[in-house]
Amino acid sequence: MNARRRTASTSADHGSAAVELVLITPLLVLVLMTVVALGRLADARLIVADAAHQTARAASLARTETGARATARDTAHAALHQAGAACSRSQVVLTMRGLRPGSAVTAHLTCTVALGDLTHTGLPGRVTLTSTAVSPIDVHRSTP
Repeated sequence: MNARRRTASTSADHGSAAVELVLITPLLVLVLMTVVALGRLADARLIVADAAHQTARAASLARTETGARATARDTAHAALHQAGAACSRSQVVLTMRGLRPGSAVTAHLTCTVALGDLTHTGLPGRVTLTSTAVSPIDVHRSTP
């Protein structure tokens, strides 16, 4: 009689592992997608910070304010494109008090990164990243 109970209880548990796997798989996929999204976000932040530094440095080497703004814009776009940043929009704002030796150039870089392609559902997912970098103008540089 004890043997009958044992076989009845084990046959009732058949297939429960498959049901548990089916129930937990969407949760595991969601966790994996979250990890990938956070990794892409961290990578995008590093790319934007590096591009801001390159932008500030390029602007500090320019001889005129107009040239500094054009060089900064071109450098930011080139740095973001070369690094593979998926910026749908980027904006560069320079703050400078003339290009006198000893002063500094501050570059504010804003980049909007799309994350919607992670889910492949077409749902919008964007985050705006900003970074600021300061580059001093060489004190030994000759004035134009």
